[in-house]
Amino acid sequence: MSMIRTCVITKEFEVIYDVPLSFVNSPDVSWYWVDFHEPTENEAKLLADFFHFHPLAIEDCLEYVQRPKLDFYDRYLFVVLHAIDGNSLEAEEVDLFVGQNFVVSFHKQSIHAVNEVWTRIKNDEDFQQGPFHVMYRIIDKLVDDYFPPIYHIEDVLNELEENTNDEEVQDIIEKVFDIRSDLSKLRRTIVPMRDLLYRIIHSDRFQRMKERQLYFHDIYDHLLKLVEMIETNREITSDIRDSYLSLTSNQMNTIMMTLTVITTIFMPLTFIAGIYGMNFDNMPELHWKYGYFMVLGVMAVITILMFFWFKRNGWFRFLKNNYKDKE
Repeated sequence: MSMIRTCVITKEFEVIYDVPLSFVNSPDVSWYWVDFHEPTENEAKLLADFFHFHPLAIEDCLEYVQRPKLDFYDRYLFVVLHAIDGNSLEAEEVDLFVGQNFVVSFHKQSIHAVNEVWTRIKNDEDFQQGPFHVMYRIIDKLVDDYFPPIYHIEDVLNELEENTNDEEVQDIIEKVFDIRSDLSKLRRTIVPMRDLLYRIIHSDRFQRMKERQLYFHDIYDHLLKLVEMIETNREITSDIRDSYLSLTSNQMNTIMMTLTVITTIFMPLTFIAGIYGMNFDNMPELHWKYGYFMVLGVMAVITILMFFWFKRNGWFRFLKNNYKDKE
């Protein structure tokens, strides 16, 4: 639902919600936050008509920006952040204009982090520190929301490792590839956010705000941990994938070896049967009293000799071990 939310903090540190937009410039207001929540085209025009933001920054608000970014203007900074949709794991853009006495947030979807920070202003004295603290809280909450999907992926991987006998190999491999796809989505969002925080904590503008810089340093540490978790889980999926592909290959080799043994044993028997199946009149053995039993005896001897040859060379031991492993 489209809306523009307003919140002002007066010079007496009173928090007032839902004031008219024109009231934010009142002399009684210490600083204010205006949130564009799923704005319409006409509401988006207020970025230029009322706030007089730079056209390039407004263009970034209206068009999806692939990577988080930070731009400095004369009286404010403009930062593009990426939240994560909890279901699809796709990135959702949040734009912030932050000045000495204002915060303007702009997002085309409902963002959990923004909504939570919005409701906490009234009961949290820390927000008396001003607009930059709102910026810190939003980024901090965005990063906190990155953790649950990764924890969920870790739980799924643990289940795959513990319940390997309960599922078909193909199903497990498909799940592993789905997890790797989810990790790639998370990585495409989190790594650029890490780079953004690195720029913030090393920016000359923030060097003059040592205390705030410490807060952003803490977020940066969380992002480093997230990137490390993603890489670790990617390695685990690679190990699981390789293990199951190796298992599949081993099972295929076992099947091929079994078929080879059977085919090799029956090949000479088939050859003998083929010879005596030819319709020639001059085949003395056909008229011999013991010819039938002789051929059966030769076949039996060949089968026994080949059986012992395979056994001596360890083929049956190999097949037995493989079938035990499969069970």
